[in-house]
Amino acid sequence: MAMMSQIKDHGNPIEPPAISSDGNDSYPEAMLETWGKLPEYSGRGRPPIRKQPLPGWKCLQVIKHRSSGRLIGITYRVVHGDPKEIPDLMGLNTSYVERTNLTSRQMNGRMVRKTLSFSKDEEMLKASCAWEDWVYNLTRPIKSLRVEVNEGKQRWQSRSAAMTAGLTDHIWTIKELITRVVVPKSDNA
Repeated sequence: MAMMSQIKDHGNPIEPPAISSDGNDSYPEAMLETWGKLPEYSGRGRPPIRKQPLPGWKCLQVIKHRSSGRLIGITYRVVHGDPKEIPDLMGLNTSYVERTNLTSRQMNGRMVRKTLSFSKDEEMLKASCAWEDWVYNLTRPIKSLRVEVNEGKQRWQSRSAAMTAGLTDHIWTIKELITRVVVPKSDNA
């Protein structure tokens, strides 16, 4: 839920991005809770209390079935959107999600399965994940995001995820990240 709120705050506040997830229903539920709208009350009966998705939403679940650790089948379920359009638009796999999870586990020892560096305290896990997000988004140049510039000897300009999103104009250093003071947004304002 907190992740969807962050996406809404920093992305499109009107509708969610296209989402492809595993069989976990928490993503579609969080989408509804964050962006869903209550239907208008017609004045008769009980007022609606369940939020509904809006037209144009795109959510696909790719559910992998395993037996004894081996993949035996894959089921696709279009949660929101046109069942004919969504698979072509998003692809029938979770490779992006799996790649993100792998990167997260490589950068954050607390996310590794069966490890001694697990977090005993949820607050420490959240802090560790937040640090990993900051490092990944601000300090790591990502090859697939670079742009061709052809200025003299330099052919490519490296870019971070934050640069691509327009949140910064340069790739940060770890020192810059540690020494920068970020004032948290107040919930009371």
